Amino acid sequence: MLRFATRLVLISSVGMANAQDISYREVSGWIQPPNARALGSVSSVYPDGENNLWIAERCGQNSCVGRDSLAPVHMYDPAGRWVRGFGEGLFVWPHGIYVDADGNIWVTDADGEGPRGHQVFKFSPDGDILMTLGEAGVAGAAPGQFNGPTGVVVAPNGDIFVTEGHNPDSNNRVQKFSADGEFLASFGGTGSEPGQFLVPHDIAMDSLGRLFVADRDNNRVQIFDQDGAFLDQWHQFGRASGLFIAPNDTLYVSDNQSNTARNPGWERGIRVGSALDGSVAAFIPDPEFDPENEAATGAHGLAAYGSGEIFGAEVGAATVRKYVQR
Repeated sequence: MLRFATRLVLISSVGMANAQDISYREVSGWIQPPNARALGSVSSVYPDGENNLWIAERCGQNSCVGRDSLAPVHMYDPAGRWVRGFGEGLFVWPHGIYVDADGNIWVTDADGEGPRGHQVFKFSPDGDILMTLGEAGVAGAAPGQFNGPTGVVVAPNGDIFVTEGHNPDSNNRVQKFSADGEFLASFGGTGSEPGQFLVPHDIAMDSLGRLFVADRDNNRVQIFDQDGAFLDQWHQFGRASGLFIAPNDTLYVSDNQSNTARNPGWERGIRVGSALDGSVAAFIPDPEFDPENEAATGAHGLAAYGSGEIFGAEVGAATVRKYVQR
């Protein structure tokens, strides 16, 4: 087991200041490979109602192209034992994963190759396809089409929200669909003003029904109501790649890109705080952080159990790190 000190940080208008130390430890080697093969780049994780952990990984490498026999969607039990996988032959570049209140698994495909990609899939827990959104293999800008869908969340009334735009030249918007997949509306657009996006990389919803968007290339988290009205923007969580909001409104944000060029003065890692008031309570630093490194390291997506265990999905290291409070 690896152990390191985690800093509790307070936010001021000029940045971060260390306040005190909290101890976290990483539980190493806790996750088994899927069906006796190596994990690929792990893009995202999400727990279900029984604390099983669902992960999206890229077929043993950083793409599922040419790997049609390998499943990219996997279920692990709370002890890290692989249970089952599915999704063979469906994906190009799995990105976001979400488990809805009924236990269904939603996965986004953020790239395209031939007749595949740029879609969102809804699966039953057994891997049956229940719904698809988007046009297979088409990077489009029309309503209902996607160009690099990144994250997905489902509201209590069944409305579906999808972030799209994995590069700054994409659509940079959020699309809203009804529970049966009918396009309803979109909001956002390319830019850095409030309500605009540059790589909306993930999306989550708090207990008040507000939408939180990881506006990664703008180094912020933006908050909206479900009609797309801008409510607030927070920079104190760093260059947000992944978001997870627990039922008690604890907000977990992963930053795997900050460096001296992209977000000077900020370290990579996982920040833990409140979705209700924006306070930041803890920071778990990326153990591989180098401020001059252009490559992404550390948690890309993340999730947590109610008991406080945190799971960081790592693209570069091709694993899921588990952190627990000492």
